[in-house]
Amino acid sequence: MKILEIPCLEDNYSYLIIDESTKEAAVVDPVEAEKVVEAANQQGAVLKLVLTTHHHWDHAGGNDKIKQLVPGIKVYGGSLDNVRGCTHQLKNGDTLSLGSHLNILALHTPCHTKGHISYYVSGKDGEDPAVFTGDTLFIAGCGKFFEGTAEQMYQSLCVTLGSLPKPTRVYCGHEYTVKNLQFASTVEPKNARIQQKLAWANSQRQAGLPTIPSTIEEEMETNPFMRVDLPELQGSIGCNSPVEALREIRRMKDNWRG
Repeated sequence: MKILEIPCLEDNYSYLIIDESTKEAAVVDPVEAEKVVEAANQQGAVLKLVLTTHHHWDHAGGNDKIKQLVPGIKVYGGSLDNVRGCTHQLKNGDTLSLGSHLNILALHTPCHTKGHISYYVSGKDGEDPAVFTGDTLFIAGCGKFFEGTAEQMYQSLCVTLGSLPKPTRVYCGHEYTVKNLQFASTVEPKNARIQQKLAWANSQRQAGLPTIPSTIEEEMETNPFMRVDLPELQGSIGCNSPVEALREIRRMKDNWRG
């Protein structure tokens, strides 16, 4: 499995997922369709599938265009999300295959939008899996609760995504990592892992490099929204439960000006 990030718009990421034995490819959130098709051509890859995480224009806005550029391409999206250009609707637990080695599992991760889907992709034995989390899980952060509740985000982040294998690589929808880690360090000022990752993220960005992927394990260590099960974190912000803590940290982040 080869994964290529394609920076789009100001801070979005589209991703090309290539089965290396057949050169069949899927693309996650191809908002700039021409750029994606060009990247696929450079890799000698044949685009077969679009995997849309959610209906917001900066993720689904290129679907109609890519259908024009790649006739017959299948466009997948969540059944509850009214995704632009969608040809195939997905529910939680639906599976797709790509090429001869890649399996794609649709995970319903609602809250940012009602029908948000994260895509868990596994390849050959010995290869670390990957998850494409759109605007549900960011590196050291999470999406705003536009269409859902703290209870839903807790389920999406800490249960659904949090139960994936720890080495799973995390590819999110935006390059928000530095700001997210700056905020995380205000929630957990004594967390040395956050400081280390912030220093790394700053150096990546100064060099013009991305901060993706992370891993589920790294998120468990540095992302306050995925650490709300910890009693000491709950206590430090005056909360008594994981969901209450998640709601409070989101409120703090919404009001934080960095």
